[in-house]
Amino acid sequence: MVPAEDEKSLPLPERWPRASKFALSACAATVAELVTFPLDLTKTRLQVQGEAAARGSGAAAGQAVPYRGMLRTAAGVVQEEGLLKLWQGATPAVYRHIVYSGVRMVAYEHLRDSVLGRAEDESFPFWKAVVGGMSAGAIGQFFASPTDLVKVQMQMEGKRKLEGKPLRFRGVHHAFMKILSEGGIRGLWAGWVPNVQRAALVNMGDLTTYDSVKHFLLLNTPLTDNSLTHSIASGCSGLVAAVLGTPADVVKTRIMNQPRDKQGRGLLYKSSTDCLIQTVQGEGFMSLYKGFIPTWMRMAPWSLVFWLTYEQIRRICGVSSF
Repeated sequence: MVPAEDEKSLPLPERWPRASKFALSACAATVAELVTFPLDLTKTRLQVQGEAAARGSGAAAGQAVPYRGMLRTAAGVVQEEGLLKLWQGATPAVYRHIVYSGVRMVAYEHLRDSVLGRAEDESFPFWKAVVGGMSAGAIGQFFASPTDLVKVQMQMEGKRKLEGKPLRFRGVHHAFMKILSEGGIRGLWAGWVPNVQRAALVNMGDLTTYDSVKHFLLLNTPLTDNSLTHSIASGCSGLVAAVLGTPADVVKTRIMNQPRDKQGRGLLYKSSTDCLIQTVQGEGFMSLYKGFIPTWMRMAPWSLVFWLTYEQIRRICGVSSF
């Protein structure tokens, strides 16, 4: 036990280590999110493009697919809606990452250092890293799911305007209140199952890969704990996360964006499994990788910006390297 007088003299990271790590990861995630958000919006537009269930319901009858491919989608958004619309939905996205990244990073470190336990030489068995990464991602995403729901729906507002449909929301607060009034508390967690599944897979790629690659390089190569090592590890983590997470991301986006009845029930899909089956049957297996290129092109720089920023601000604030 540290005496109360001595405890007050300790720096904040040592007095409140988890709160400090939460705040630092939230700051790093905010920077990464704002830098790469246009790719996230492009990916979302691609994932709902040519949706078989929507065509079958008549919701998109007579409408041609407006864009094909990542660059044309981004160019179409800029040309038809304006440059700033590439950041439409950025506010709830930042809110989401403050919660999501903060919780997942704290949860993973706690699982790694206290629950699962790593060796004295800082090595961490791969299977433990997988369990820790998937668990931390699922926990973080569950808490952040309402903000993710608002982000996805706000990203589609520009498209609704072009299609002559009335806008659903006036802003972030209005979106939260409308979803809450229409679907209740449960409505805020619409699509949380595929969301959590996706987060578990993405973090098996992101957290697990970054931690494993970084410490493998430190233990088995002349590389030191610096920006080069962090860059290599983050590059690997972004690619693996995109490969593992894109199918669940497509399902999540469609579940969240579908129209709903007065009871908050989806009109296109009964569940994430139903969405998966309809998507594969109606559009083929590769439709699960719609938006993969912008997903990967976003995850790679997002991972790079996040991990470099996170490692540096931890060092500046006197917190040990991740």
